[in-house]
Amino acid sequence: MALLDDLQLKTILASAQEAIAKANSLAELTHCRVTYFGKKGHVTLLLKQLGSLSPDERKVAGKQINDLKQELEQLLEDKKNTLEISLGDTELKKTYLDITLPGRQSSVGSLHPITHTKHKIINIFEKLGFVISEGPEIENEFYNFEALNIGPNHPARAMQDTFYFANQLLLRTHTSPVQIRYMQENPPPIKMLAPGRVYRCDFDVTHTPMFHQVEGLLVDKNCTFGDLKYILNLFLSHFFEKDIPTRFRASYFPFTEPSAEVDIQCVQCQGAGCRICKQTGWLEVMGCGMVHPKVLENGGINPEAYTGYAFGMGVERFAMLDYSVDDIRLFYENDVRLLKQFSGV
Repeated sequence: MALLDDLQLKTILASAQEAIAKANSLAELTHCRVTYFGKKGHVTLLLKQLGSLSPDERKVAGKQINDLKQELEQLLEDKKNTLEISLGDTELKKTYLDITLPGRQSSVGSLHPITHTKHKIINIFEKLGFVISEGPEIENEFYNFEALNIGPNHPARAMQDTFYFANQLLLRTHTSPVQIRYMQENPPPIKMLAPGRVYRCDFDVTHTPMFHQVEGLLVDKNCTFGDLKYILNLFLSHFFEKDIPTRFRASYFPFTEPSAEVDIQCVQCQGAGCRICKQTGWLEVMGCGMVHPKVLENGGINPEAYTGYAFGMGVERFAMLDYSVDDIRLFYENDVRLLKQFSGV
């Protein structure tokens, strides 16, 4: 092999420049790279012939080939960058992407109206000094019935009202068992609130098999029914954010004596009479009374030294009044159209 001359190198370089310049795709550019740097490429063949040269000739020819190689590699790299930018612009145009458009927004969840109402009730009583206590939803018959002065033959223990399990276990029908457990664990004075889920075999426009209750208990010396009326009137005025007429009707509960139902003036018709209040002008909202001495005894408290009052309300009932919803089942159908109305509450 003779020493390389400038004409031979210039011919290879010119041929490569022309081929690279004509390449309109990355595939064509790859073909050019193989033509000059593949196993049988022009530059590769020149490198293989270096072995037949003398040491001095090999040194000179090696530098010439290496300079050619570097120049061709730079040409290929520059062309590759140009093609990639061009192809990227082409693909971007195909997508019809308008980068000035606002991004898609995801829906943000919010608390359920029942949860809002429960928090509202709890916050009011916490400000009045009540502490929150919770208990198991699966109870035994003693805490759910017997400790609350509900005997074996009481109608509340009938199968159609209670979800029973084996071994005298059941789904609690009220949160009153929490009050018994709290009295057994805490000496008087007591001022506690028991919110939670409860279960009964009932389902219509105003009842569901699972619903939420909030029950309160206060035990202290010289506690009176007048104290009970005061605290409930205070709560109702704060909840409805106005002074609202109330009345206490004599009633019966096994765990309180005396007992009463609490009515408020209808929030829809302001006492004039409507379909909601059945033309009476009043709405029943909760039950209450003085704690029965037997219930105090079952809680480990001496009824001769202490008295107490208790009250209980359905959270769904208050939510229906607060949000003017006339069918309790709407709260559990998960209709987004309804729930979105309360997202800002």
